[in-house]
Amino acid sequence: MILEMKVPSPGESITEVEIAEWLVSDGDYVEKDQAIAEVDSDKATLELPAEQSGIITLKAEEGDAVEVGQVVCLIDTSAKKPEGASAASANGEETKVEAPKEVAQEQSAPEAKKEAAATYATGTASPAAKKILDEKGIDPATVQGTGRDGRIIKEDAMKAVPAMGTPTGGSRGETRTKLSMLRRKVAERLVAAKNETAMLTTFNEVDMSAIFELRKEYKETFKEKHGVSLGFMSFFTKAVIRALKEFPAVNSMIDGKEMITYDFCDISIAVSGPKGLMVPVIRNAENLTFRGVESEVKRLAIRARDGQITVDEMTGGTFTISNGGVFGSMLSTPIINPPQSGILGMHNIVERPIAKEGAVVIAPIMYVALSYDHRIIDGRESVGFLVAVKEALENPVQILMEGNVKKALEL
Repeated sequence: MILEMKVPSPGESITEVEIAEWLVSDGDYVEKDQAIAEVDSDKATLELPAEQSGIITLKAEEGDAVEVGQVVCLIDTSAKKPEGASAASANGEETKVEAPKEVAQEQSAPEAKKEAAATYATGTASPAAKKILDEKGIDPATVQGTGRDGRIIKEDAMKAVPAMGTPTGGSRGETRTKLSMLRRKVAERLVAAKNETAMLTTFNEVDMSAIFELRKEYKETFKEKHGVSLGFMSFFTKAVIRALKEFPAVNSMIDGKEMITYDFCDISIAVSGPKGLMVPVIRNAENLTFRGVESEVKRLAIRARDGQITVDEMTGGTFTISNGGVFGSMLSTPIINPPQSGILGMHNIVERPIAKEGAVVIAPIMYVALSYDHRIIDGRESVGFLVAVKEALENPVQILMEGNVKKALEL
């Protein structure tokens, strides 16, 4: 019996996927539920498992865009599993094949090539070549001549001269790689965000001293009890949630001629995955504790890194937090993740001199940036939102933990 395997629907609104990689070859015997291919949608990379055991016949090439429901391979379920697997499949190692002795001897024969005998012309520069080398102060002995009997000709001299913007014989190759469907979709969304929103960015700085002190004192205890580190994301997520409740316009989005405002906080976390930027969502983050946020961030980051993130885990989101600081970014203007109306950019933490209580002190400072859609968020809301985030991060014990650190951290 010949089974037609069709592309399943990865999620709502997805009508097309791309064959990223076949994990089997045409004519292979596959087992039921064995992963036979990786397919890219515009939101995630998914594995395609074999529906039955049998001999597979591929009907699509890597890089092909195929519609949901289209046949991509055939499986002959009546075929029996081949007996006596080859050494490569049985042992997981390739069998080494020795080259014929005649070939080996021919390759190793010292008489295969004889160097041309040196003459008086070897290493001697022609008049034109000598002029170029003298002008640039290059010793002819360092130049390999390609002319007759090893003479250095003009072309040899030109290749030996370092030049600005002029090819000198070095590698000038290029590689052309097709963008994955996920990368193309990300590109489309970024351009759409720039072209279809009135995007503006406002900045502020945060003194991270209080958070540093908390992490220094409770980080090890927190990790021992909960199995996750007490990072910066939980503080920023809690601060953002508080600011969203105070300025609900930032937790809104435009739908035609209407503005939708949410009474929940689904926080998207921008992470870098093997296939590009991914933005999984922490659902109802307003109900999570510090431990809950850190656990969810860790879970989603691992799934994104391992390519296991699903479409559902990246769908939705009312506000995004992007941490460019992990890559060393000092300052940036993050791009809105449509249809959301705001995104907060975190950056690296650097010790800087600041004025505190009338004195100049050194403190760990982070620059933060809020990009927002000015169509529905005015300056009062945007600046007020960022100031609220700053206040919460600089006084986390009173504002985010209600004065009880151990209770907030569940210690």
